Amino acid sequence: MKKSLLALSVSIALLNISGIAQAKTDLTAATNISAGKTKSASCAGCHGEDGNSIMPLFPKLADQNEEYLIKQMQAFKDGTRTDATMSGMVAGLNLQDMQDIAAFYEKQKVTKNTLPPIESNDEGMTAEASSELSDAEALASAEEKAAANKQAAQEQQDALLALGYDVYRNGDLEREISACIACHGPNGEGNKPASFPSLQGQHADYLIKTLTDFKNNVRSNNPDNMMHMIAHKMSEEEIKAIAYYVSVMKGN
Repeated sequence: MKKSLLALSVSIALLNISGIAQAKTDLTAATNISAGKTKSASCAGCHGEDGNSIMPLFPKLADQNEEYLIKQMQAFKDGTRTDATMSGMVAGLNLQDMQDIAAFYEKQKVTKNTLPPIESNDEGMTAEASSELSDAEALASAEEKAAANKQAAQEQQDALLALGYDVYRNGDLEREISACIACHGPNGEGNKPASFPSLQGQHADYLIKTLTDFKNNVRSNNPDNMMHMIAHKMSEEEIKAIAYYVSVMKGN
């Protein structure tokens, strides 16, 4: 079943590659990475000087596929992708500017993430119960509770990453959720010729927001609404799991 779904996912990816190739941005003009660094100065406030945003809801641009970045800047400029801040930022950019900025970011190394902590739902011992114990008993009870909470959080984390791994690599044939690996690669490196974005090292919070936007039709500027069709069938738990898994995915 999983092999069949992966084959289906690859077929979808190949179909979209052929369509994108026909409409791909003309990149015949020579790019200038040095000029791109200068032109990207206004982007640093949100995305970091080298494209590594430190704010979880602002995407990292470092090591992102050049063609994908150009495509997104053009989408913000022509209104097919909407964001008040980004639309204003790209309004004065021409194609050469976009190519230079994208070329600069593609050459930067993306930083690694640590997995966001999973908060425990435990509220601890009540004051009344605590008052009935001796100091030694209360300390021992608190330590046991802390150890139990740590173990529970670890189990939740392991389960979340396992789910993210499974959906990313295998999808779900019965629910028609394509495997992410087909378009974004085994290590989240993306597909440069097809303008499919790199996901490796991206913030989990940003990935959750992006998938949720696709799921809720807030964002749909992708070939044949492919991401919308996939995300629409995913649960909130699956979205969170994939985002967490991808954010700490190890490369080659």
